[in-house]
Amino acid sequence: MSGRFGATATIDRPIEQVFAFLADGENDKRFSARIVEIAKTTDGPSGVGTVYASTAKDGPMTAKHEFELTAFEQPTKIRWTELSKTSPVSVPEGGYDLESAGSGTKLTFFNVLEGRGLLGKVLEPIALRSARKGADAFVTSIKDAIEKS
Repeated sequence: MSGRFGATATIDRPIEQVFAFLADGENDKRFSARIVEIAKTTDGPSGVGTVYASTAKDGPMTAKHEFELTAFEQPTKIRWTELSKTSPVSVPEGGYDLESAGSGTKLTFFNVLEGRGLLGKVLEPIALRSARKGADAFVTSIKDAIEKS
């Protein structure tokens, strides 16, 4: 079983600028309070196959995660999947969709959460409920970070 959450915002920046900001996964710490640290672990520019390793605060726990970019279609689409297998709840798919909106950009983000094992099956609906509740605030924090950059 898995569940999806996401939200949409219009950002007062051109699509190319929004894509460039989001394509650099190290910018995640600029808009996600959960991210303690994040670093690209592969060489070269961001694209399909790029991996980012992060440490995130998930409730009372700190967890290490690795995400790989699985789609990178400039300037409209970025997708990722979680490689790490240590967390009871993982992200098998997430992404950003961008489209021009006048002089700005419409950004839609989503993540799919999936529980693993017995603990994951128990925690998944709790994590999903919390993520859905915070999705609008999260996309607003992305918008604010991009507009301040």
